[in-house]
Amino acid sequence: MCSEGIFERYINFYTDFAFKKLFGTEINKDLLISFLNALLHGKEEIKEITYLNAERLGTQEYDRRAVFDVYCKNEKGEHFIVEMQKGEQQFFKDRSIYYSTFAIREQAPRGVWNYGLKGIYTIGILNFTIYPDNTDFYHEVKLTDLATKEVFYDKLTFIYLEMPKFTKKENELETLFDKWLYVIHNLATLMERPQALQERVFTHLFEVAEIAKFNRKERYEYEESLKNYRDWFSVMETAENKGIAKGIAKGMAQGVEIGEKRKAVEMAKQMRTDGMPVESIARYTGLSIEEIEEL
Repeated sequence: MCSEGIFERYINFYTDFAFKKLFGTEINKDLLISFLNALLHGKEEIKEITYLNAERLGTQEYDRRAVFDVYCKNEKGEHFIVEMQKGEQQFFKDRSIYYSTFAIREQAPRGVWNYGLKGIYTIGILNFTIYPDNTDFYHEVKLTDLATKEVFYDKLTFIYLEMPKFTKKENELETLFDKWLYVIHNLATLMERPQALQERVFTHLFEVAEIAKFNRKERYEYEESLKNYRDWFSVMETAENKGIAKGIAKGMAQGVEIGEKRKAVEMAKQMRTDGMPVESIARYTGLSIEEIEEL
Protein backbone atom coordinates (compact mmCIF):
# COMPACT_ATOMS: atom_id res chain seq x y z
CA MET A 1 0.00 0.00 0.00
CA CYS A 2 1.04 3.61 -0.42
CA SER A 3 2.39 5.50 2.56
CA GLU A 4 0.68 8.74 1.57
CA GLY A 5 -2.38 8.26 3.76
CA ILE A 6 -5.92 9.51 3.21
CA PHE A 7 -7.78 11.69 5.68
CA GLU A 8 -10.57 13.03 3.45
CA ARG A 9 -14.04 11.54 3.28
CA TYR A 10 -14.48 12.00 -0.47
CA ILE A 11 -12.08 11.56 -3.35
CA ASN A 12 -10.23 14.42 -4.99
CA PHE A 13 -11.91 15.14 -8.33
CA TYR A 14 -8.61 16.33 -9.83
CA THR A 15 -6.96 12.90 -9.55
CA ASP A 16 -6.99 10.63 -12.59
CA PHE A 17 -8.67 7.86 -10.61
CA ALA A 18 -11.53 10.05 -9.38
CA PHE A 19 -12.17 11.69 -12.73
CA LYS A 20 -12.38 8.39 -14.59
CA LYS A 21 -14.41 6.69 -11.86
CA LEU A 22 -17.01 9.45 -11.70
CA PHE A 23 -17.12 10.47 -15.36
CA GLY A 24 -15.64 7.55 -17.27
CA THR A 25 -17.46 4.40 -16.18
CA GLU A 26 -20.65 2.87 -17.51
CA ILE A 27 -22.18 2.42 -14.07
CA ASN A 28 -21.77 6.14 -13.31
CA LYS A 29 -22.56 7.61 -16.72
CA ASP A 30 -25.61 9.44 -15.35
CA LEU A 31 -23.08 11.75 -13.63
CA LEU A 32 -21.41 12.64 -16.92
CA ILE A 33 -24.75 13.10 -18.67
CA SER A 34 -25.90 15.50 -15.95
CA PHE A 35 -22.64 17.45 -16.09
CA LEU A 36 -22.70 17.77 -19.88
CA ASN A 37 -26.32 18.93 -19.91
CA ALA A 38 -25.54 21.52 -17.24
CA LEU A 39 -22.45 22.61 -19.19
CA LEU A 40 -24.42 23.14 -22.40
CA HIS A 41 -26.91 25.44 -20.66
CA GLY A 42 -29.99 23.93 -22.30
CA LYS A 43 -28.69 24.20 -25.87
CA GLU A 44 -29.51 20.52 -26.20
CA GLU A 45 -30.46 17.64 -23.93
CA ILE A 46 -28.33 14.51 -23.86
CA LYS A 47 -30.37 11.45 -22.97
CA GLU A 48 -27.81 8.71 -23.51
CA ILE A 49 -24.07 8.36 -24.05
CA THR A 50 -21.89 5.56 -25.35
CA TYR A 51 -18.30 5.37 -24.17
CA LEU A 52 -15.73 5.05 -26.94
CA ASN A 53 -12.21 3.66 -26.78
CA ALA A 54 -10.16 6.32 -25.00
CA GLU A 55 -7.01 5.41 -26.93
CA ARG A 56 -7.06 6.55 -30.53
CA LEU A 57 -4.46 5.79 -33.19
CA GLY A 58 -3.69 7.67 -36.37
CA THR A 59 -4.41 6.36 -39.83
CA GLN A 60 -1.10 4.49 -39.88
CA GLU A 61 0.44 2.20 -37.26
CA TYR A 62 3.40 4.53 -36.84
CA ASP A 63 1.22 7.65 -36.33
CA ARG A 64 1.16 9.36 -32.96
CA ARG A 65 -1.69 8.22 -30.73
CA ALA A 66 -4.01 10.16 -28.43
CA VAL A 67 -5.24 8.98 -25.06
CA PHE A 68 -8.33 10.82 -23.84
CA ASP A 69 -9.49 11.02 -20.25
CA VAL A 70 -13.10 10.46 -21.34
CA TYR A 71 -14.35 9.98 -24.89
CA CYS A 72 -17.99 9.31 -25.72
CA LYS A 73 -20.85 10.11 -28.08
CA ASN A 74 -24.51 10.83 -27.46
CA GLU A 75 -27.62 9.39 -29.06
CA LYS A 76 -27.29 11.88 -31.94
CA GLY A 77 -23.79 10.72 -32.78
CA GLU A 78 -22.13 13.89 -31.45
CA HIS A 79 -18.70 13.30 -29.98
CA PHE A 80 -17.51 14.54 -26.57
CA ILE A 81 -13.88 14.64 -25.47
CA VAL A 82 -13.66 15.53 -21.78
CA GLU A 83 -10.24 16.24 -20.29
CA MET A 84 -9.09 17.09 -16.79
CA GLN A 85 -5.92 19.21 -16.91
CA LYS A 86 -4.03 19.61 -13.63
CA GLY A 87 -1.39 22.01 -14.86
CA GLU A 88 -0.58 24.42 -17.64
CA GLN A 89 1.16 23.06 -20.73
CA GLN A 90 3.12 25.09 -23.25
CA PHE A 91 1.03 23.85 -26.19
CA PHE A 92 -2.26 23.19 -24.41
CA LYS A 93 -4.39 24.80 -27.12
CA ASP A 94 -2.53 22.89 -29.82
CA ARG A 95 -3.27 19.67 -27.96
CA SER A 96 -6.99 20.49 -27.85
CA ILE A 97 -7.05 21.07 -31.60
CA TYR A 98 -5.04 17.93 -32.27
CA TYR A 99 -7.31 15.75 -30.14
CA SER A 100 -10.41 17.05 -31.92
CA THR A 101 -9.03 15.81 -35.25
CA PHE A 102 -9.44 12.20 -34.16
CA ALA A 103 -13.16 12.73 -33.60
CA ILE A 104 -13.37 14.36 -37.03
CA ARG A 105 -11.44 11.73 -38.99
CA GLU A 106 -13.14 8.67 -37.59
CA GLN A 107 -16.55 9.93 -38.71
CA ALA A 108 -15.55 9.30 -42.33
CA PRO A 109 -17.18 6.01 -43.45
CA ARG A 110 -15.76 3.73 -46.10
CA GLY A 111 -17.05 4.26 -49.61
CA VAL A 112 -19.17 7.14 -50.81
CA TRP A 113 -19.52 10.01 -48.33
CA ASN A 114 -20.88 13.55 -48.57
CA TYR A 115 -18.59 14.91 -45.78
CA GLY A 116 -21.46 15.51 -43.38
CA LEU A 117 -20.12 15.57 -39.80
CA LYS A 118 -21.72 15.28 -36.39
CA GLY A 119 -20.94 17.86 -33.72
CA ILE A 120 -17.72 17.61 -31.73
CA TYR A 121 -17.20 19.05 -28.26
CA THR A 122 -13.75 19.23 -26.68
CA ILE A 123 -14.12 20.10 -23.00
CA GLY A 124 -11.22 21.04 -20.73
CA ILE A 125 -11.67 21.20 -16.96
CA LEU A 126 -8.57 23.20 -16.04
CA ASN A 127 -6.95 23.50 -12.65
CA PHE A 128 -5.11 26.59 -13.94
CA THR A 129 -5.90 29.73 -15.92
CA ILE A 130 -5.37 30.38 -19.62
CA TYR A 131 -6.75 33.93 -19.57
CA PRO A 132 -5.19 35.51 -16.44
CA ASP A 133 -6.53 39.00 -17.24
CA ASN A 134 -10.11 37.80 -17.75
CA THR A 135 -12.34 37.14 -14.72
CA ASP A 136 -14.67 34.77 -16.60
CA PHE A 137 -14.12 31.08 -15.85
CA TYR A 138 -16.28 29.73 -18.71
CA HIS A 139 -14.96 30.03 -22.27
CA GLU A 140 -16.70 28.67 -25.37
CA VAL A 141 -14.66 28.79 -28.55
CA LYS A 142 -15.81 28.24 -32.14
CA LEU A 143 -14.48 28.96 -35.63
CA THR A 144 -15.53 32.55 -36.28
CA ASP A 145 -15.41 34.96 -39.22
CA LEU A 146 -13.30 37.83 -37.91
CA ALA A 147 -14.92 40.38 -40.21
CA THR A 148 -18.58 39.57 -39.50
CA LYS A 149 -18.07 38.16 -35.96
CA GLU A 150 -20.41 35.34 -36.98
CA VAL A 151 -19.77 31.66 -36.26
CA PHE A 152 -18.32 30.10 -39.41
CA TYR A 153 -18.80 26.48 -38.31
CA ASP A 154 -21.01 25.50 -35.38
CA LYS A 155 -20.22 21.78 -35.19
CA LEU A 156 -16.79 22.20 -33.60
CA THR A 157 -16.84 23.56 -30.07
CA PHE A 158 -14.12 23.96 -27.46
CA ILE A 159 -15.21 24.67 -23.89
CA TYR A 160 -12.67 25.55 -21.21
CA LEU A 161 -13.45 25.84 -17.50
CA GLU A 162 -10.83 27.71 -15.47
CA MET A 163 -11.56 26.19 -12.07
CA PRO A 164 -9.32 28.49 -9.96
CA LYS A 165 -11.60 31.38 -10.96
CA PHE A 166 -14.75 29.63 -9.69
CA THR A 167 -15.10 31.02 -6.17
CA LYS A 168 -18.83 30.74 -5.44
CA LYS A 169 -19.79 29.64 -1.94
CA GLU A 170 -22.55 27.15 -1.19
CA ASN A 171 -25.15 29.87 -0.54
CA GLU A 172 -24.34 31.45 -3.93
CA LEU A 173 -25.09 28.37 -6.04
CA GLU A 174 -28.00 29.03 -8.36
CA THR A 175 -27.88 26.68 -11.34
CA LEU A 176 -27.09 23.00 -11.77
CA PHE A 177 -23.94 24.10 -13.56
CA ASP A 178 -22.86 26.12 -10.50
CA LYS A 179 -23.41 23.06 -8.34
CA TRP A 180 -21.35 20.82 -10.57
CA LEU A 181 -18.42 23.22 -10.56
CA TYR A 182 -18.69 23.57 -6.79
CA VAL A 183 -18.51 19.78 -6.41
CA ILE A 184 -15.57 19.43 -8.78
CA HIS A 185 -13.67 22.21 -7.04
CA ASN A 186 -14.44 21.28 -3.42
CA LEU A 187 -15.23 17.55 -3.23
CA ALA A 188 -12.02 16.56 -1.43
CA THR A 189 -12.56 19.16 1.32
CA LEU A 190 -16.17 18.25 2.12
CA MET A 191 -17.02 16.10 5.13
CA GLU A 192 -20.72 15.85 4.35
CA ARG A 193 -23.08 16.50 1.49
CA PRO A 194 -23.94 20.24 1.28
CA GLN A 195 -27.60 21.17 1.73
CA ALA A 196 -27.57 22.98 -1.63
CA LEU A 197 -26.84 19.76 -3.50
CA GLN A 198 -30.11 17.87 -3.08
CA GLU A 199 -30.57 16.70 -6.67
CA ARG A 200 -30.70 12.93 -7.17
CA VAL A 201 -27.57 12.97 -9.30
CA PHE A 202 -25.56 14.26 -6.35
CA THR A 203 -26.96 11.51 -4.12
CA HIS A 204 -25.35 9.09 -6.53
CA LEU A 205 -22.12 11.09 -6.74
CA PHE A 206 -21.55 11.28 -2.99
CA GLU A 207 -22.24 7.57 -2.65
CA VAL A 208 -19.63 6.52 -5.21
CA ALA A 209 -17.14 9.21 -4.12
CA GLU A 210 -16.93 8.09 -0.48
CA ILE A 211 -13.51 6.57 0.11
CA ALA A 212 -14.64 4.35 3.00
CA LYS A 213 -16.83 2.40 0.58
CA PHE A 214 -13.96 1.46 -1.74
CA ASN A 215 -12.79 -2.10 -1.93
CA ARG A 216 -9.14 -2.89 -1.35
CA LYS A 217 -8.19 -2.60 -5.04
CA GLU A 218 -10.01 0.71 -5.50
CA ARG A 219 -8.44 2.17 -2.39
CA TYR A 220 -4.96 1.17 -3.55
CA GLU A 221 -5.52 2.66 -7.00
CA TYR A 222 -6.86 5.87 -5.50
CA GLU A 223 -3.94 6.20 -3.09
CA GLU A 224 -1.53 5.82 -6.01
CA SER A 225 -3.43 8.42 -8.03
CA LEU A 226 -3.60 10.80 -5.07
CA LYS A 227 0.12 10.39 -4.42
CA ASN A 228 0.88 11.20 -8.06
CA TYR A 229 -1.34 14.26 -7.88
CA ARG A 230 0.28 15.51 -4.67
CA ASP A 231 3.77 14.87 -6.03
CA TRP A 232 2.92 16.79 -9.19
CA PHE A 233 1.43 19.67 -7.17
CA SER A 234 4.54 19.81 -4.98
CA VAL A 235 6.83 19.94 -8.03
CA MET A 236 4.79 22.75 -9.59
CA GLU A 237 4.69 24.70 -6.32
CA THR A 238 8.44 24.32 -5.85
CA ALA A 239 9.12 25.50 -9.41
CA GLU A 240 6.83 28.48 -8.92
CA ASN A 241 8.44 29.42 -5.61
CA LYS A 242 11.90 29.19 -7.13
CA GLY A 243 10.77 31.43 -9.93
CA ILE A 244 9.43 33.96 -7.44
CA ALA A 245 12.63 33.80 -5.39
CA LYS A 246 14.76 34.36 -8.48
CA GLY A 247 12.56 37.28 -9.45
CA ILE A 248 12.92 38.86 -6.02
CA ALA A 249 16.69 38.38 -6.02
CA LYS A 250 16.96 39.84 -9.51
CA GLY A 251 14.80 42.78 -8.50
CA MET A 252 16.87 43.43 -5.39
CA ALA A 253 20.08 43.31 -7.43
CA GLN A 254 18.64 45.71 -9.95
CA GLY A 255 17.53 48.00 -7.13
CA VAL A 256 21.01 48.05 -5.61
CA GLU A 257 22.53 48.73 -9.02
CA ILE A 258 20.16 51.64 -9.64
CA GLY A 259 20.87 53.06 -6.18
CA GLU A 260 24.63 52.88 -6.70
CA LYS A 261 24.30 54.55 -10.10
CA ARG A 262 22.32 57.42 -8.58
CA LYS A 263 24.99 57.91 -5.91
CA ALA A 264 27.72 57.99 -8.57
CA VAL A 265 25.79 60.55 -10.60
CA GLU A 266 25.29 62.82 -7.57
CA MET A 267 28.96 62.51 -6.68
CA ALA A 268 29.99 63.32 -10.27
CA LYS A 269 27.81 66.43 -10.29
CA GLN A 270 29.45 67.66 -7.12
CA MET A 271 32.93 66.94 -8.46
CA ARG A 272 32.19 68.90 -11.65
CA THR A 273 30.94 71.80 -9.56
CA ASP A 274 34.23 71.68 -7.68
CA GLY A 275 36.12 71.85 -10.97
CA MET A 276 37.67 68.39 -11.01
CA PRO A 277 38.85 67.05 -14.42
CA VAL A 278 36.38 64.76 -16.21
CA GLU A 279 38.97 61.95 -16.38
CA SER A 280 39.41 62.01 -12.60
CA ILE A 281 35.66 62.01 -12.02
CA ALA A 282 35.31 58.97 -14.31
CA ARG A 283 38.06 57.15 -12.39
CA TYR A 284 36.48 57.78 -8.98
CA THR A 285 32.78 57.22 -9.88
CA GLY A 286 32.97 54.49 -12.51
CA LEU A 287 30.87 56.58 -14.91
CA SER A 288 31.93 57.00 -18.54
CA ILE A 289 33.28 60.33 -19.79
CA GLU A 290 30.22 60.62 -22.07
CA GLU A 291 27.88 60.18 -19.09
CA ILE A 292 29.76 62.79 -17.06
CA GLU A 293 29.79 65.33 -19.88
CA GLU A 294 25.98 65.03 -20.20
CA LEU A 295 25.44 65.98 -16.53
